[in-house]
Order: sequence, then C-alpha cells, then structure tokens
Amino acid sequence: MFSYLDRMIRRLTAQRESLEWAFAQVQALPGPAMEFGLGNGRSYDHLRTHLPGRDIYVFDNRVAAHPACIPPEDRMLLGDFRETAPAAVARFSATVALIHGDVGSSDIPASRALAFELAPYWAALLQPGGVLVSDQPLAYPGFAELKPERQFPEHYYLFRRVDTRLIG
Repeated sequence: MFSYLDRMIRRLTAQRESLEWAFAQVQALPGPAMEFGLGNGRSYDHLRTHLPGRDIYVFDNRVAAHPACIPPEDRMLLGDFRETAPAAVARFSATVALIHGDVGSSDIPASRALAFELAPYWAALLQPGGVLVSDQPLAYPGFAELKPERQFPEHYYLFRRVDTRLIG
C-alpha cells in the first residue's frame, strides 16, 4: 500500500524518467516541443533545461505557474485544449518532435476522455518519429506504444508517431 506522498513521488519520478528518455529519442529530430498542461511549471522548466535552443509551446487554460516557470508570451497558448489544438495543427502540422501531454486530474475517466479527444491533434502535430509522453494511457492509430526498460506504466505512457497520414 502506498501513501499519497508515495504515489506523488512515484508519479513525479515516472514523469522525469519518461521525459528524459524521450529527450534522447528526439535529440536528432528538428522541430519544436509542446507541453499540454503547464500547471505549476515544473515539467516546462525541465523541458527548457534539457532541450536548450528548441522552441517549446505550452497550452493551458490559464497561467498559474511559479513566476520563474512561465513561458514567453508568444509561446503560451491559453484556452481549452480542444480549442487551441486545432490552430496549432494548422501552424505546426507534422513538425513537432516531442509532446508532453500532462492533462490528468483526479477525475480519471474525464482525464482519459480528454486525452482521447486530443489524440488526433497530437497525431497531426507530431512528425514521424516524434514522441508523445502522456500521463494517460492511449490507443490511437499512428502511435506505437514504447516500453523502455525503466517505466512506471500506471503513471506515464510513451508513444512514437509511426504514420505520416494526418488522422482526425
């Protein structure tokens, strides 16, 4: 049995290890990275620390991050994901190297439904070979699930874009 603290530590460890594994996978790919879910800004800060020189675009309903972890205004896309993602597809279609989909909440069914709604946009944004790091399980055409040796499948899921067709 795990305490709430234990679960939080496992989730954050899984997030960090999954992101760092993905950084190595996309190192040779051109293109921006995207963060769906700024939250308090910890993972955005991790992305910009480990992907220096790469543009990182961030999506969220509102900015509630630590002041040191707020992206530049021209890379912050505010609003409901389902409304901001289509415009991102129009601008970045099949050019994104890495997406971090951190869309979960304590409402597990709603979180999974949101990830499924966003999957067509994520598929359209990622270039072939691009990687999706998701806090939600997902089965969607064009994504191959990745199983690195050290992974916490109850917390983070990794996918590679294997199909060049735009889906959705």
